[in-house]
Amino acid sequence: MKNTSISELKQIAIELRKSAVTMIYEAQSGHPGGALSAADIVTALYFKEMNIDPKNPKWEDRDRFVLSKGHVCPILYAVLGKLGYFPEEYLHKLRQEGSILQGHPDMKKCPGIDISTGSLGQGLSCAVGMAIAGKRDHKDYRVFAMVGDGECDEGQIWEAVMTGYKYNLDNLVVFVDNNRLQLDGTCEEVMPNIDLGKRFEAFGYEVFYIDGHNMEEIVATLDKIRASHNGLPKAVIANTIKGRGVSFMENQVGWHGVAPNDEQYKQAMEELEGGLK
Repeated sequence: MKNTSISELKQIAIELRKSAVTMIYEAQSGHPGGALSAADIVTALYFKEMNIDPKNPKWEDRDRFVLSKGHVCPILYAVLGKLGYFPEEYLHKLRQEGSILQGHPDMKKCPGIDISTGSLGQGLSCAVGMAIAGKRDHKDYRVFAMVGDGECDEGQIWEAVMTGYKYNLDNLVVFVDNNRLQLDGTCEEVMPNIDLGKRFEAFGYEVFYIDGHNMEEIVATLDKIRASHNGLPKAVIANTIKGRGVSFMENQVGWHGVAPNDEQYKQAMEELEGGLK
């Protein structure tokens, strides 16, 4: 755990949002909505909570992070670049031929990616496998996974959730980026999630509910999780806003996978530089 202050984390999250939007703008391809909704959580994890070493990405005792909703990888690339896993100028090569920064995270190309993801529903199974390995190898590392609420339509998610309880994976923390939108519409329209928290509770998880854009609340919840010793895997239902920080993207399903044009990019940068309200 690092001594990064709440105010520092908030500023880092803004810078990461700017970087992610810039990457998508320059590539004219990518998924800004979900990248922006996930920004505050990944900021708290990488710059405050996780035990990692950018100079040694394959360190055996590091905490792991699995971005199961792999299409929002620009926000993760922004994190890794800022931390020094690779030169930050690489961030201008998103989705280009030969780049280490492809449209979904590739562990064989990009330092700091713990597992390749992108086919929705599969990443959480990988996170569960990592957590089981940690238990069997008597390691102290933790595994943090982020899934989308739309991704929770996938049955494999719930098979992985069951397995987490079966093997007493108290070293597993699942964040649900609950922004209520997915590719084709609202989650309620496409496939209602009913109450995700109650579903995780029914599968034996200790569940926390947070505002996924309140940095104080995110950090306080991570403190509670670290202090919990009940032997249960953890799930954090993070209520978020798709496109958070850019007014014309917020809560707009059309910004799931669309790059901004010149005028939109300029407005987005001005709004982000002005600070989140």
